[in-house]
Amino acid sequence: MQEIEPGAGGGSVPALRRAVRILDLVAGSTARPNAAGLSRALGLPKSTAHGLLAAMVELGLLERGADGSYRLGVHPMRWTGGSVARTDLVPLFYDHLASRPALAAYTVTLSVREGAEVVYIGCRNSDRPLGVTFRIGMRLPAPFTATGKALLASLPDAEIAELLSGPWPTRLTPRSVGGLAALGAEIAATRAAGYSLDDGQVREDMVCLGAALRDHSGQAAAGMAISLLRSDAAPGRLPELGAMLAETARTISRRLGG
Repeated sequence: MQEIEPGAGGGSVPALRRAVRILDLVAGSTARPNAAGLSRALGLPKSTAHGLLAAMVELGLLERGADGSYRLGVHPMRWTGGSVARTDLVPLFYDHLASRPALAAYTVTLSVREGAEVVYIGCRNSDRPLGVTFRIGMRLPAPFTATGKALLASLPDAEIAELLSGPWPTRLTPRSVGGLAALGAEIAATRAAGYSLDDGQVREDMVCLGAALRDHSGQAAAGMAISLLRSDAAPGRLPELGAMLAETARTISRRLGG
């Protein structure tokens, strides 16, 4: 195989160089920039900037808000040593679980949102079978999951509507939320309570509660959830678990700088 000299061909990949500069600008901005601002900062024609930004959103490198601003997407996290497990978030998650015996009886998961789905990046399955075995890399529709609802609740309503403007995900159970209006009511309840609820939407006899973990910028970096069988959810138990989960999320968020 022919070796490529350092710097050889560098002038033939201007789009790649521009994409990296866009990522640097978005990552380093205190306020989320829009297309016009990025175009000016890079000295690019608007059409060129819009084309690059659209491709980067499609690839998960960036996420576009309802107001037209941009932030980093989830995909770049995969490049840190090939795994999100090398960020502070996942070790903090497992470290906190080890220090909280009250959570030992429950399946506890950690996920990030990627578009309209959540991707599980941490999990500790309990000895009590739930009918679902969570695993790292598993993907589920965000509107049905506790972590997905918690992460969606951190977004403006207009951004949620834009994110879910395509075909609605196929229901996993008859209880799965059936559309944007019904999800809106659940999002409002999540914001009021400080935690989200998946009552049989992923599996009918399973209940999950979720809360968002926030980073130093105040953004929702991930969602954490506890799962249990509905038969174990005695009257009054869910609000107690929700309050415990919300406090756990605040504790981990503080350790993340949030």
